[in-house]
Amino acid sequence: MAISERARKNHEELFPGHTSQLAVTDPELIEIFDNFAFDEVLQHGGLEPRLRLMVQLASMIACQALREYRVMLGAALIVGVTPVEVKEIVYQAVPYVGMAKVYDFLHATNEVLSESGIKLPLPGQATTTPETRLEKGREVQGQIIGADRVDKLYASAAHDQMHIQRYLSANCFGDHVSRGGIDIPTRELLTLSMLVSLGGCDAQVKGHVSANLHVGNGRARMIDVVTQLVPFIGYPRALNGLRAIDEVATS
Repeated sequence: MAISERARKNHEELFPGHTSQLAVTDPELIEIFDNFAFDEVLQHGGLEPRLRLMVQLASMIACQALREYRVMLGAALIVGVTPVEVKEIVYQAVPYVGMAKVYDFLHATNEVLSESGIKLPLPGQATTTPETRLEKGREVQGQIIGADRVDKLYASAAHDQMHIQRYLSANCFGDHVSRGGIDIPTRELLTLSMLVSLGGCDAQVKGHVSANLHVGNGRARMIDVVTQLVPFIGYPRALNGLRAIDEVATS
């Protein structure tokens, strides 16, 4: 098997002048992977390159694929993902993946951006204050899943877990999802990518399939996202994600 011309071209556009060490030590595997990830999968071309790289970066944070993330971050910058968008992907991962898992990716991001001549810190993107984060967060939460659904979550929460509902509104949505730099529909695709890639989040994946539908991301769009994750997260998690889409987004 040889690497296809289409795979070579797509790979060179993302990683100009890069020679893979694995192409020397493991040529058969790299031929299979490159032909699949950079030719066959890209022929299912429902996502433009910027969005494709954004959801893949989000996925790699969830997968804890730090070395691959660094490589793909360089490619993301090449195709036009902005430094602000990159940072917002990392910041958004905190409430969904946890700071313990995001910490190394934040430092890696800062290193890659600095090596690219980008001055840090970047312009702030916060849209809330300590006084407004709960109200604004609940508003954004309602925009994403529906205000009636948010009201039901609060109404049905156990008394001793009500603080978690407030955390979701104020911290997850107020501190993070409400930020500028990336629009809400794109943020929901990023969230879906992270949850599918984490594994073990079946209920949350279904919830965010519904949320994606609510903000205008249809079934085809979500299938496109999961398709572009397959080479990096493997089939079990990708198929679980597709099952959630099938169960919630029937048409």
